[in-house]
Amino acid sequence: MDFMTTDVLIVGAGAAGMYASISAAKSGAKVILIDKSLISRGGATVMAQMTVAAAIGHQEADHWTHHLADTINSGRGLCNENLSYLLCKDAPEKILEMRDWKTDWANDDGQIRQVMAPGHNVKRCCYVDFLNTGPAVARTLRGEVARQSNINRVSGVTIIDLKVRDGKAVGAIGLNNETGEFVAIGAKAIVLAAGGLTQLFQRNSASKNMGGDSHALALRAGANLMDMEFVQFFPIGHLAPRLVGMDPIMWDPFRYKLGGHLLNNKGEHFIESYGGADGEAYTVGRDLASYAIIKECEAGRGSPNGGAWLSFQHLARNELETAFGPIIQKLFENNIDLTKQAIEVAPIAHYHMGGIEVDSTMETKISGLFAAGECVGGANGANRLSGNAIPEAFVFGDIAGQSAGSHKDVKRNFTPIDGEKMLSTTFDQLYKQSSNKTVSSEMTSRKLLSKLQNIMWTQVGVLRNKEDLHDALLNIQEIQNDMFPKIQPSPGTTFNPSLMDWLDLRNSLLSAEAICLAANGREESRGAHQMEDIPTTIDSFMKNQIVSLSSGQLTTIWKPVQRIKLNLGERCQIKF
Repeated sequence: MDFMTTDVLIVGAGAAGMYASISAAKSGAKVILIDKSLISRGGATVMAQMTVAAAIGHQEADHWTHHLADTINSGRGLCNENLSYLLCKDAPEKILEMRDWKTDWANDDGQIRQVMAPGHNVKRCCYVDFLNTGPAVARTLRGEVARQSNINRVSGVTIIDLKVRDGKAVGAIGLNNETGEFVAIGAKAIVLAAGGLTQLFQRNSASKNMGGDSHALALRAGANLMDMEFVQFFPIGHLAPRLVGMDPIMWDPFRYKLGGHLLNNKGEHFIESYGGADGEAYTVGRDLASYAIIKECEAGRGSPNGGAWLSFQHLARNELETAFGPIIQKLFENNIDLTKQAIEVAPIAHYHMGGIEVDSTMETKISGLFAAGECVGGANGANRLSGNAIPEAFVFGDIAGQSAGSHKDVKRNFTPIDGEKMLSTTFDQLYKQSSNKTVSSEMTSRKLLSKLQNIMWTQVGVLRNKEDLHDALLNIQEIQNDMFPKIQPSPGTTFNPSLMDWLDLRNSLLSAEAICLAANGREESRGAHQMEDIPTTIDSFMKNQIVSLSSGQLTTIWKPVQRIKLNLGERCQIKF
């Protein structure tokens, strides 16, 4: 076993993890930044093609309090307003800091260009270009990480479990995916930043490693999750015709920049029929848009492949080329001419509003265990405002890194012997599960993941009902208790994909069960949690649902929503 020690261990190297590592390193802490993929090249950040919300006021008058008001409004009454406050207040500073670090935000004579996006009341969302904002952000942060001599970057290591002693996080065990070497890491603080969990759904925009790793690690360490029922479905994910080499969620900037028409199979605008006010400006929230598309399909007014039509045929070719240039050529290469044809779009699992419960320092209930990025719950309530994901990664990553770095003088003991015992305990438990079972030669972890994804998509998707949610929970528990224990990965650890899949599935099953348990508990419709048999929002459910793991069983309790006292109508003048 390879043994390492550090002040701060950061699990996950997307925007949140990299920002956390930079901030922790600047505090003087020694940092290990670790990722199961390549540093800065796995997860959601490098895939993000869209815009970044921040009230920098370069295009029209704006202030972070108005961004906060839009965020809270979008969250349907469930935002942890302490976290929302931090996100919106600090976002402008982070965008400008990223500019100082050479992120080439699109600009006009030094003023960062901003556009309108769904749910915002002003032009607030900036970008590098409409298809490469994420890669540009990742490149900038990768460069800043490289400049910090006290950051040790470790790619290709899967963290298996965290060690907690006397209520304090002290270390972790992992597996080098290529060499097969087990790793033990002693740390004075740990930051979980391994992203979201939308890969749990059959149709998703996620990378392979977004299967709920942070959530499962947090639960097994004794931390809480919150609002797990709220999965955001991006309403206009690409459905047809076939699109190769381009992101399925690419159509959002097209629509809100050029006013694409969302139509049913009769050529009718339909958002207004569901209480939205959309039109040319495209301002309706993602929860309502997803709901409307599904209901149109149920009513027989959907597109041929089960979605809606998105049309730009009212625009001239030069308007499209001026706005999106080479992207139009890429679409031509896919035999898509937007001046002559509409494309089909439909909801796709894209983001998770719930996640690990933290305080304003990003610390969990476990001392020294922090979280950052999409795996954090609370800031976005029941529905995330468009453009909030990347600034959330910046802001929360920065706070988590600073907070974790402050633990550098703490004395914690985690020895190689601790690592060996922990590894033995974890794998003995897992292998013991299958010792008295008949091992299936046909069932594999990947097949079980596919089964899980189908359950989550068909029974825990955009539109839910009590019967389906109850069945989904039972089905997932059956997989955990009966099917998963029958599977044993191939022997050996060196470059063993079946072992990697097995460890991933272990986390995915626990995270999926947490979603289903929470969804069963919320007997109302609110934000991204839409119940067909309970279509109303109920005031008594305006509270956060907390999920905990105790003696191998998941349980839930309810907590009041955290509010702040602030006049969100206040207007301030700030200079940049």
